[in-house]
Amino acid sequence: MPRLRATTILAVRHQGRIAIGGDGQVTLGNIVMKADAHKIRRLAEGKVLAGFAGSAADAFALLERFESKLRDFGGSVPRAATELAKDWRTDRALRRLEAMLIVADRQHLLLLSGTGDVIQPTDDILAIGSGGPYALAAARALKQHSQLSAPDIVRAGLEIAGDLCIYTNRNIDVQELA
Repeated sequence: MPRLRATTILAVRHQGRIAIGGDGQVTLGNIVMKADAHKIRRLAEGKVLAGFAGSAADAFALLERFESKLRDFGGSVPRAATELAKDWRTDRALRRLEAMLIVADRQHLLLLSGTGDVIQPTDDILAIGSGGPYALAAARALKQHSQLSAPDIVRAGLEIAGDLCIYTNRNIDVQELA
């Protein structure tokens, strides 16, 4: 069975703004199955942004659980993320899920993985997925050496990743928290 490869997600906090973006490509083996997938979701009545990479079905299951944890813990992103990571690591069924999440509110930017990681970046930039390393490098350079806004850095970083990674396209969706 060919491996399903999907995506590049990039998040940047800069100049008091937070933006998350993703490309639209979903690839199965050497075939682009979908070019316009939407991998960024608004949660908690629009107060939280989440982006996912990996298996779409697994990511949706994790997003539902994360949103439930947000409700359980009064909208606290760090607490919801920590509780989801604990469940993800210890629950036998959840451990099999193959996806990663980036979640953000106005104060927090976190990466969640199935190994129990909850990572807050020191430079306010996170990237996951096939083109993540390219997008991360581009965003770090743009943040340090330009006056671009967070959404503009995200878009430019994803465009650069799309030029380099065969599993990433330039059909980009960028969302910002106001």
